[in-house]
Amino acid sequence: MRIGVIGTGAMGQHHLRIYSEMKDVEIAGICDIDRKRAESLSKVYHTTPYFDHKELLNQELDAVSIVVPTTLHTEVALDAINSNTHILVEKPIANTLENADIMINAAHDAKVKLMVGHIERFNPAVLKLKEMIDSDMLGKVVSISSRRVGPFNPRIRDVGIIMDLGVHDIDVISFLYGRKINEVYTIAGSDIHTFEDHAAILLRCDTNLSGMVETNWLTPNKIRKLTAIGLKGVAYLDYIKQTVELEDNAWVRTAKVEQREPLKVELEHFVRAISNGTDVLSNGETSRHALQVAMAAIESYQKGKAIGIN
Repeated sequence: MRIGVIGTGAMGQHHLRIYSEMKDVEIAGICDIDRKRAESLSKVYHTTPYFDHKELLNQELDAVSIVVPTTLHTEVALDAINSNTHILVEKPIANTLENADIMINAAHDAKVKLMVGHIERFNPAVLKLKEMIDSDMLGKVVSISSRRVGPFNPRIRDVGIIMDLGVHDIDVISFLYGRKINEVYTIAGSDIHTFEDHAAILLRCDTNLSGMVETNWLTPNKIRKLTAIGLKGVAYLDYIKQTVELEDNAWVRTAKVEQREPLKVELEHFVRAISNGTDVLSNGETSRHALQVAMAAIESYQKGKAIGIN
């Protein structure tokens, strides 16, 4: 499978590394506006550098990873769709819901796969917890809460904590429930960043299923944890350690989780979906919903009220 990578910053370089390790994948070219970086990486991965993504898309690719700033997602994705190339675009899907819709509709009309890199859906611990919930090990789940906190990354300049980190757990909570979120209320503030740098996001699914996301750039240590409360038991998930514990009235049990790099699981899933013609786990519609909820969360703290989501 001939795959290209557009955008070779920190995340794009991880895409390159993992694709290079896949036996059935050829890196057909890489593109970056930083000529020096593109040329240097092309030597490492024995491929051709391009400085205009349209030139790369003319190389009869099967698929492409789009790892560019969010504001450029729609432009680059549409060019890829027009070249009949399957797409994996990093989260969030787009900078506006209108642009997300344009991408989704174009991919649908062209019968091109559009996958969005919501990486935590491919965390082995999250997949294990989803399996446990779907097999009724927790009973009816009524509350899911997460804590995604840590020190500030100065590389993040164009968005706040909700769109950068909070959107991960917004998507995971919707994924674990298997339902869309229909209301959000947020308390947030900005103390060290242009945008919000701490937020508490309360989510409602249906009438009485709740989600809670605590996230900030103010905590010295990086913490990534989630708790799911069901009528039969409580599950404790650690995203970083990739562990899941289930506690009920009689036992505390540790689930067997095969620890793997989530991005590698994600990219393998993308390649397999193209090869087999199967659906992707993180598609345009689910990613649009995560974006819509994150935008509503920002609107909620700015207006000081709950925001309903259609």
